[in-house]
Order: sequence, then structure tokens, then C-alpha cells
Amino acid sequence: MMRLLWTVIQALRAPKLVALEPLELELRVLPSDIDLNGHMNNARYLAMVDLALMTVFLRSGFGRLCLQRKLRPMAGGSVIRYRRGLAPFQSYTLRFTLVGWDEQWSYSRFEFLRNGQVCANGYTKGAAVGKHGLVPTREIFEALGAPPNSPELPGDLTAWIASDALLGEQARSSSTRQRSASATV
Repeated sequence: MMRLLWTVIQALRAPKLVALEPLELELRVLPSDIDLNGHMNNARYLAMVDLALMTVFLRSGFGRLCLQRKLRPMAGGSVIRYRRGLAPFQSYTLRFTLVGWDEQWSYSRFEFLRNGQVCANGYTKGAAVGKHGLVPTREIFEALGAPPNSPELPGDLTAWIASDALLGEQARSSSTRQRSASATV
């Protein structure tokens, strides 16, 4: 909780962040981040990504836009690869960069770095939700004064997007089968 509060205070004091500008947070592995193996717990990595998202929301104006338009930011998924462990009290850098967007989702890359080496990296996707569902990204980026068109998405990201779509289809079809089965009982 203290780390979240400190992150918010720092973000409110920092200069505006523009779309596609990388963000770097200097962090340290705290005792509450440790798992039974004595290194940073896998779930804590995505918790730190949330700190980066909060910073981006505040520094880009997206948070203010959400309040003004009664929108809710929503995570849509993440993929992460672990390469090297982070030990208790080690410092590291979390680099977070908006990579691009499609009609509904924004995609960001994150990297956990220590001494210039990647400890973990991945992507996350998010959107804004209004009373009628997902808000088109062009509306969001236009309101924030960002470029109207996304840069070309890298190949590893497009592969994850395709995989994520298949997982979504699988979840929808499983839910449909479960509803059909319970309706016949």
C-alpha cells in the first residue's frame, strides 16, 4: 500500500508523459514480494506492472479523462516470461512502453531490468470501458492529443494477440457449453 501511495505521489509531481514515450520506474524487491524460493514472487511482477500503469494513467492524462467521461480502465490480459530471479532488497528498473493499439485495445511492453539484463518481460493489454462497452481507442488517443494511427505492432505481440484471441474463443465456447448443459438438467 505504501509503494502504491508513493508511486501516485511521484506520478503527480512528474512531467506529462506522451504516447509511445517509455516510462522507467526504479524499484526494489521488498520482503513482501518474496516467495518460498527466496526471490520475487511471480504475481508481484504483474503487481509492479500495475504501478507502471497507474503512473502512465496519471502522467498521460488518461486518468483525468476517465474521471471526466466516467470511464473505467480495464486490463484485458498479460503475458510474461521470466528469465532471471530478483532477490530480496535488489533494485531493478521496470521499463514500460505503450507499443501500439487496435480498435479497442492498447498494448504495452514491460521489461524488468537489473544491471542491463532482462529478468522478465512481456506485454499487457488494456481498454477503457464506458456505459456502452469498450470505448474505441481512436476516441481515447484523440482526446489525449496522441497520434491517430498506431505504429506497426511487432511480430511477437501480434502472435500473442492471435493466441489471446484463441483463448477468448475457447472461454466463450466453454461458457456456452456449460450454460447449455445446465439448461438441460
